[in-house]
Amino acid sequence: MAYKFERTQRIAVLGGGPGGYEAALAAAQLGAEVTLVEREGVGGSAVLTDVVPSKTLIATAEATNSIGEAADLGVQFFVRSESGRAVRPDVTVNLAAVNARLLRLARQQSEDMKSQLIKAGVRIIQGEGRLDGPQRLVVSTGKGKKGTDFDEIDADTLVVSVGARPRMLDSAMPDGERILTWTQLYTLDQVPEHLIVVGSGVTGAEFASAYTALGSKVTLISSREQVLPGEDADAARVIEDVFKRNGMTVLSKSRAESVKATKTGVIATLADGRVVEGTHCLMAVGSLPNTEDIGLKEAGVQLTDSGHIRVNRVARTSMPSIYAAGDCSDFLPLASVASMQGRTAVYHAMGDAVYPTELRNVTSNIFTQPEIATVGWSQKQIEEGLTTGIIYKLPLASNPRAKMMGIKDGFVKLFTSTRSGTVIGGVIVAPHASELILPVSLAVEHRLTVDQLARAFPVYPSLTGSITDAARAMHIVN
Repeated sequence: MAYKFERTQRIAVLGGGPGGYEAALAAAQLGAEVTLVEREGVGGSAVLTDVVPSKTLIATAEATNSIGEAADLGVQFFVRSESGRAVRPDVTVNLAAVNARLLRLARQQSEDMKSQLIKAGVRIIQGEGRLDGPQRLVVSTGKGKKGTDFDEIDADTLVVSVGARPRMLDSAMPDGERILTWTQLYTLDQVPEHLIVVGSGVTGAEFASAYTALGSKVTLISSREQVLPGEDADAARVIEDVFKRNGMTVLSKSRAESVKATKTGVIATLADGRVVEGTHCLMAVGSLPNTEDIGLKEAGVQLTDSGHIRVNRVARTSMPSIYAAGDCSDFLPLASVASMQGRTAVYHAMGDAVYPTELRNVTSNIFTQPEIATVGWSQKQIEEGLTTGIIYKLPLASNPRAKMMGIKDGFVKLFTSTRSGTVIGGVIVAPHASELILPVSLAVEHRLTVDQLARAFPVYPSLTGSITDAARAMHIVN
């Protein structure tokens, strides 16, 4: 039960992304007087230019792949030529229509979130906000007679959720036409003939996978030995094998020195002197927090060397009245984590019950084809001795439902405690792994043993059956 204050608590939220949205909604539900400041639209970049549009594009790519692979299941598509002969048609993608749809869905989602906040009683101000001390926001709305007007918002608690933006390099500066960040891809009218992707992290791998399915020739430039260097090594190996089998060129241990636009395309020059020519280039070389010049240091908030806001497990900063959520903080940059941070911040500030966020229990997903979902301790951490655990891997190809669906790539991998048999982590590589990982996440969160997980009844046949099969194979005799 929330602590009863003598007067209504005032909560001001800077930034309307997943973290800011959830903070504002939770605060309103707890009876606070809430003001949300957002410069673009509710949902922030996650909804308008990042997560929602990118995953919508990936859904189209998945549909394209499904059509292309339908012949393996005995489904064939034909049209009749003028002579009456059956001709197999090409699968084409109307990228202009795809982009129009995904941007429309993003705006719809933003409006739905805005409506929810208004219904809850949140005051929304559109404008540029900055901190003026630990308990005040100053907002430039640009609506005054002289072109600028200011609102001053006093609050008991401030929640900063200003997000991040694509990192740009002087040697490969995006122009929005040929050299693009992931926020600029949605202006393209046609599928790029040859897309060069610089960066093989999550963003680079996801878009490389999607545009290969959409019909682009894709060259992925990776400075590391393997794509997705921060992920499970077995999972990354599967994804790289699928990339290459689908016709993608993967240049490992290759660093892009510069990317220049020409009249008809782009030229990427590698550090070893090699040159790669394409029609377009996506720069996916990380992101930077939007924390400059918004008064954080002046308000006493500690930042990391990279500019991220230091927070603890309840999203509190070095200043007791200021919290931070999302990609601008030094926590895990996931929309789900931002939402949890936003709620946790408000619950803590208003004296409600709080469960500090445990990074070890956070589930993450990479939306390549197939997807990679992970939770808990990793195999690398076990092998490095950071914890003791048993590792078991079950190829998905042995699953009867996978055979029916024509799935050849992927696996289920579980990690359990050596002593207790408790599930401490897992990896799933499969179509829609983001949906399949939940039972493993629940096992990690609630410290279930593999025997307890194995006793659950999966549908037969189903892909989730591989989870209980793996758990059964790790049976612990007490």
